[in-house]
Amino acid sequence: MADDPEEGMLSWDESVFRDEHVFEIDYVPETFAHRESEMRSLKYALRPAARGSRPLNVITRGPPGTGKTTAVQKVFGELGTQTDVRTVRVNCQVDSTRYSVFSRVFEGIFEYEPPSSGISFKKLFRQITEKLVEEDEVLVVALDDVNYLFYEGEASDTLYSLLRAHEAHSGAKIGVIVVSSDLNLDVIEDLDGRVQSVFRPEEVYFPVYDREEIVDILRERVERGFHEGVVSTEVLDEVARLTAESGDLRVGIDLLRRAGLNAEMRASRTVNLEDVEQAYEKSKYVHLSHSLQALSESEIELLEVIAENDGERAGDVYDSFHDQTGLGYTRYSEIINKLDQLDIIDATYTNVEGRGRSRQLSLRYEPEAVLNRLEGS
Repeated sequence: MADDPEEGMLSWDESVFRDEHVFEIDYVPETFAHRESEMRSLKYALRPAARGSRPLNVITRGPPGTGKTTAVQKVFGELGTQTDVRTVRVNCQVDSTRYSVFSRVFEGIFEYEPPSSGISFKKLFRQITEKLVEEDEVLVVALDDVNYLFYEGEASDTLYSLLRAHEAHSGAKIGVIVVSSDLNLDVIEDLDGRVQSVFRPEEVYFPVYDREEIVDILRERVERGFHEGVVSTEVLDEVARLTAESGDLRVGIDLLRRAGLNAEMRASRTVNLEDVEQAYEKSKYVHLSHSLQALSESEIELLEVIAENDGERAGDVYDSFHDQTGLGYTRYSEIINKLDQLDIIDATYTNVEGRGRSRQLSLRYEPEAVLNRLEGS
């Protein structure tokens, strides 16, 4: 492996990476540093399940990229290997209805998917609870990114069914962990009263990592993911600085991977600051890319209209959206609220002379960055 610009890039059998999977979104690190107290709180709530009792319910909150999902995966991994507790993690960004959540729970319990059609929710629910009682198992369900259930108006019904399962089928023992990255969402307050009356969760908050913690975590990824000497202290410090600015550890992890790929394209065995700077132009949009994955076709169409009419009044944007899709104002308003909750747009009310109060819509990102990612999705 040599620094020869005339070679263009490294050959297929050469790499700066020791294990590139270390930098992928689904990687669960062996060492989970700087979240000891949060892990203790989760284990405290779930300890009754290991003894065959219903566990305490939990709300896990914190900004994106603060270790919430990893913590749940680590605890679930321990429960799976050391106890008989059944655990199912549901990605609510993908499964954002009550039926789809319970389909994932069914799959986790029976280890095959339910029929794609022809089975009612009532029957699906009964088969799950009967299996738990028959096997005398405790189930813990993690609703990861639960905020998406709220955006779709499905949160109360989903939680009500999980929390009241023991009433529908005596002996069914289910505990719930809800994980939210939306700090503007008050999970308890936004639930129906019938759910609030039975949902008394422990709360575990995951704060943003500080600069020293970021350096420590990223150094561990570098040691596991790259060959020795690929990433210098100077480069690691720069990646940590950019990560701290974003407040999202996922930015730093993605940045390391892209910078490594940039080095390989230069036929280099080391990552330099220019590789990092170039990679950051894409890595800084990790949160945006993650949010766009959850959008439906009509939501994408409206976002495209907003990107093309950035800063325009909501009424003008609606006219363009309606002309393009034929959808009415009610659906339009629902999508605007969801995009606002996802922090993709700002929808602010302003006073317009002669027209009263009107919402003005603007993107939180450069329109070109949004449109490029929509085209690539």
